[in-house]
Amino acid sequence: MKFGIYCSNLSKQNLDAVRHIIACLENDNLTFSIFHELGSLLKQGYKTFSDKAGLEKTADILITVGGDGTILNAVRFVYGNSIPVVGVNTGRLGYLTSITPDEVKDALSEINRKKFKIEERSLLQIKSSEGIGFEKYLALNEVSVLKKDSSSMITINASLDGDFLNTYWADGLIISTSTGSTAYSLSCGGPILTPGSGNFIITPIAPHNLNVRPLVIPDTSEIELSFESRSEGLLLALDSESCIISDKVKIIIKKADKKIALLRSENYNYLETLRSKLNWGLDQRN
Repeated sequence: MKFGIYCSNLSKQNLDAVRHIIACLENDNLTFSIFHELGSLLKQGYKTFSDKAGLEKTADILITVGGDGTILNAVRFVYGNSIPVVGVNTGRLGYLTSITPDEVKDALSEINRKKFKIEERSLLQIKSSEGIGFEKYLALNEVSVLKKDSSSMITINASLDGDFLNTYWADGLIISTSTGSTAYSLSCGGPILTPGSGNFIITPIAPHNLNVRPLVIPDTSEIELSFESRSEGLLLALDSESCIISDKVKIIIKKADKKIALLRSENYNYLETLRSKLNWGLDQRN
C-alpha cells in the first residue's frame, strides 16, 4: 500500500501533523510521497508529487492534512482516477475529514490491513458561454454565484433541463451537492441531504421574495443560469476557488461524469457524525 500526503495550509500545526503521519508510515515501513511544497519545507529527501499524474505514479491512497477545505482542494489530484482520499482533521468542524491526529497510527494500521470502506461522492461540473479562469471546473460542495461587493442584489434566471424555473432577485444563488448540503447551503437555510441521495439543492442567498425557498432537484438535472447586475461583474465560486465573471456569461451546471472516493473506517457512521457536529440531542439552554 502506497500513500500520498497533501496539505494546502502549511501552518505549524499542519506541519507537525504531517511529521507525525510520516513517522507512523516509516515505523510500519510503508511507502509514501508528499506534496512538493511540503518537500521544500521538510527538506528530508522524500519522494514528492506536484500534480495528478505524479500522485498516480506514487500513491494508492491520498492522505489530506487540514480541514474540509483541504479535501476540496485535493479534488484536482483524484478526480478521474481510483485513488481514495482520507482526511486527517486539524481544522474546526470536519465533516469530510474523519480522523484526528491522535488516531493516525491506528487508522493507518487498519488501512494497511484493508479494513476500511469507500464512499463515492458526486461533484458538480460547470461550463460557460465564455472562458472563465479556473484551474478545475469541478466542485465537491457547491457552485455559488454572488454579487461582487455591497452593491444592490443581482437577478439570476434559472432553467432546469431547458424549462424555465424562476428569476431570483437575491444576493446570490448556491447549487449544492449532497456533500455540500452541510456547508454554505445549510448556513443559508438549505436542507441536509444524506450522501448518495441522488439530489442537488438550489438555495437562494438573501432573496428579495421571502416565499422563494431552497429547492431539491434530481442530480440528473442540467441547470442553466443567466444574470443581470447593476455593477460590473459577479463572483463565481467553485468550492473555495473563485473568479469574477461578466453578467453576460451563461453558466451550465450538471453532475460531473466521474465521482471521487472517500476512505472511511469500517465503523464510520454518517448519522453519528451529523449528531456530533451539529450537537443534536444536547441541551444547550445552560
